[in-house]
Amino acid sequence: MGKTVEGDAKHNHDLPRYDELPAADLGGRSGWRLFGPNDSVGLMHLQTPERVLAATKLVRRGAVFPLDAALDAVDPALDVDRGLPRQRVLYRPGPVEDFDDVYDNFYPQASSQWDSLAHVAYAPGIFYNGASAEDVLTGGRNTIDHWARRGIAGRAVLLDLERTLRTNGGSYVPEGSTAFSVEDLERARQHAGVSYSTGCILLLRTGFLGWYGTQPYAVRRRTAQRLKAPGVAHSEDMARYLWDNGIIAIAADTFAVEVWPPDFSEEAFPFGFLHRILIGQLGMALGELWSLDALATDCANDGVYECFLTSAPLNARGGIGSPPNALAIK
Repeated sequence: MGKTVEGDAKHNHDLPRYDELPAADLGGRSGWRLFGPNDSVGLMHLQTPERVLAATKLVRRGAVFPLDAALDAVDPALDVDRGLPRQRVLYRPGPVEDFDDVYDNFYPQASSQWDSLAHVAYAPGIFYNGASAEDVLTGGRNTIDHWARRGIAGRAVLLDLERTLRTNGGSYVPEGSTAFSVEDLERARQHAGVSYSTGCILLLRTGFLGWYGTQPYAVRRRTAQRLKAPGVAHSEDMARYLWDNGIIAIAADTFAVEVWPPDFSEEAFPFGFLHRILIGQLGMALGELWSLDALATDCANDGVYECFLTSAPLNARGGIGSPPNALAIK
């Protein structure tokens, strides 16, 4: 049994502990059917009205931080199968003069994004809660509209890994494949002076998107061609830590939340690509390439590393991903 370092002194939610979950068929633990056999929402069920109401009390100053990067902020696309949106502005002169616009080539997961529970399978043809690829394509299982119809709102905790790991002359740089361990997250949490809570959203600032945005196009192109990015370590200890601390979603300013590149070898399955466990077995939302620098600077200035977070994914039937349309409010 692996070691768990917990962000609080006790088990942090009313679901079974990670090690009490049933073993998944091909490795790891399974959170399937905890919310019913046809569930497509996952851990977002822990976002209860009572918890949302409690999170509103974190709004003390009325300071609002939009967390979406621009739609074209990632140029060229870091995933070779995606591209930049093309906007056409439509001008209509006449007695009532107005503008309209239309977007082509729009990839909802090219810039700031949520990955739905339909995004990555646990194993070939096996998605969260036992859904098949056909269930996703024809039945809308696990797709983004399930979250959109609920809305996302609750307490968020920011861990500023870049600032923490550079404390006292640390050599961390955001452009490499740094794998953040459970101990690294704990160090950042203790630096922030926060505890986790049931149903909270974890914001991880690595510095990657801020670094990327300052680079000339030639560097960004090379980055896309040989992508390396920091993120959480490919380990069962990490899955256990996140589950046992009641975290329902992780949003980071980096490419995949987890360290990149992954390990797709048979020996590393399923933790070599942690999406398979976090999304495919545990029903956890992953947000990638979020814009967290302004929020992190404010947290460093006022010493408050928690906020009320809202997010309204696109209500796109059968959608796989979406810009988060997220706000942090303090």
